[in-house]
Amino acid sequence: MTFRNNPLLRGLAVSVFAMVLGTPAAMAADPVALTLYNGQHKEIGEAIAKAYEAKTGIHINIRKGSSNQLASQIIEEGDRSPADVIYTEESPPLNNLGELGLLAKIDDSTLQVLPKEYVAANGSWMGVTARTRVVAFNPKVIDEKDLPPSVMDFADPQWDGKIGFVPTSGAFQEQAVAILKLHGRDAAEEWLTGLKAFGKTYTNNMVALKAVENGEVAAVLVNNYYWYALKKERGQLDSKLYYLADGDVGGLVTISSAAAVKASKHPKEAQALLAWMASEEGQRVITQTTAEYPLHKGMVSDQGLKPFEDLRPPKITPADLGNAEEALELEREVGLL
Repeated sequence: MTFRNNPLLRGLAVSVFAMVLGTPAAMAADPVALTLYNGQHKEIGEAIAKAYEAKTGIHINIRKGSSNQLASQIIEEGDRSPADVIYTEESPPLNNLGELGLLAKIDDSTLQVLPKEYVAANGSWMGVTARTRVVAFNPKVIDEKDLPPSVMDFADPQWDGKIGFVPTSGAFQEQAVAILKLHGRDAAEEWLTGLKAFGKTYTNNMVALKAVENGEVAAVLVNNYYWYALKKERGQLDSKLYYLADGDVGGLVTISSAAAVKASKHPKEAQALLAWMASEEGQRVITQTTAEYPLHKGMVSDQGLKPFEDLRPPKITPADLGNAEEALELEREVGLL
């Protein structure tokens, strides 16, 4: 009896063919693609996606927006969210998502390479890189010796028209939360009220920094990496950085953060991406794109930053900052938002 006329042989052949199609080799033609909700700067998300695809073959679709916008979107989407990983410029949006139970616990092996003070207590989010709040000043307008010892002093009338800030900045809001936590609500309200009365507001940190560089204002409150980004762009700057030390809130260390979304349809691959972002390889890709501090234990920045161990930030962790709702409420009350 021939193969064509033998139903048993034909059935066996079909079964074998189906098994072959079900093998990983056959399925590899349609690899997993991940969706990254990126609240960090555009170029950082793109650098991550490019490097990770080159390493693993996994394509990353990026949805760009502000950290708060993307977190709110995940809340609205719930179980229907297409996001696999969310990457934010600051920690409060992830604190909020974690409290709402919308994040998956990150693998312990990933969290172990990071300092525990930069990881959520329940493991729902992790710090990726760190930066410090600084005062950028123009020595042609003000001498460094005339800068105050505390960021709280900038709320004084003597700084009328001399100090700039960005009230909509997530890092500024984290700074306001830190003041609230360390000094109380009255002190935070007085600080914000003083800045509103005597300071100059800017739409974003780079605009504020360029105002200092051009001599339009004596000093501004920003994150350190903006200064390095402008220096890379222009080569030489007139402005300089002033670090408020000895535990002052003006030297607050904040972090960019990442988490796996619980609704992810690719939880294993989402965890693998987070592990890579926390690894030495991933951290190097990120810190070569932005002048931030790597958080992988034992790594140091190669961007000429002030050594991380020389910073003297206040004793408050990203987890202590919560979801920043109190700061937003205060800013609205004093008319900054």
